[in-house]
Amino acid sequence: MNGKKAVPGTPPPELNELVRVEDRISFAYFEHCVVNRADNAITITDETGTMHVPAATLGVLMFGPGSSVTHQAMTVIGENGATAVWVGERGVRMYAFGKPLTHSSALLQRQARLVSNVRSRLSVARAMYQMRFPDENVERLTMQQLRGREGARVRRVYRECSARTGVAWDKRTYDHGDFDAGNDINKALSAAHACLYGISHAVIVALGCSPGLGFVHVGHERSFVYDIADLYKAELSIPVAFETVASQPEDIGSATRRRMRDAVYDLSIMKRMVRDIRCLLGIGANESSAVIDIDGSHDDHVGLWDEKIGEVAAGVSYGADEVDAVDEFADDEW
Repeated sequence: MNGKKAVPGTPPPELNELVRVEDRISFAYFEHCVVNRADNAITITDETGTMHVPAATLGVLMFGPGSSVTHQAMTVIGENGATAVWVGERGVRMYAFGKPLTHSSALLQRQARLVSNVRSRLSVARAMYQMRFPDENVERLTMQQLRGREGARVRRVYRECSARTGVAWDKRTYDHGDFDAGNDINKALSAAHACLYGISHAVIVALGCSPGLGFVHVGHERSFVYDIADLYKAELSIPVAFETVASQPEDIGSATRRRMRDAVYDLSIMKRMVRDIRCLLGIGANESSAVIDIDGSHDDHVGLWDEKIGEVAAGVSYGADEVDAVDEFADDEW
């Protein structure tokens, strides 16, 4: 050991030992408790006792008011690629996330390349809107026209949910600084959207993509999270919010989270998110995951960028002979 002491505790899991993101539990919510670590599981301790939760099976952990999380707990959460979301009565306050469930940056590079070109960015944005309007052709519509159609669609969804559930609806209003200032339906919408944002964030990060490189949204560290979450609001979080308020629960936040958890499972949202993100970024449904190392089952790959041929091998001592040989090859190919 060369005189060095071994690091105590359970060694971190290898990527190929982790549960794929689409097969994980969507989210779990904890409050008024202490979160610690036991081997590769987290422990939740409150006045009723201690519960063990395998960290590798969770997509999102939502920590509510009164939560206390130890350093060791955050370590195992990060090592297992889960997303931790701090929430309160006023909604999402902070994100923290673990390492991606892949060693490859190929999907991230695709995302950056697509978002950096106006034509390809517009193509992806149109594809996102096409998912909302499957029976229409949006290929020739501008972003302004698409925003208008989307606004009309969402207003229609609100009206339909209001009519179906009997919950009165006026408009979406909320105050980030005062959650209690909103009415019941706006509270439920905020709670439902917070869950959806957390799940979207977890899937995006697990795939190795950037939460900040959005195609429709721009300028925020979670722009891509909002892009992806918006694909499912009309089907998921908006109906759940109205149905929750219609049931007149004592605790709107808790009841909304329970309904969201069930709906995410019933609608296979996490599996669909993985498929939709891959499709939007140009990975076909039948294309091998080995291309982008989605499942983490392949060896680490690190190359060196080359302006002529794209990439050369890393871990090689490039002397004069090697450099000349590479340049000559690149010139022939160019």
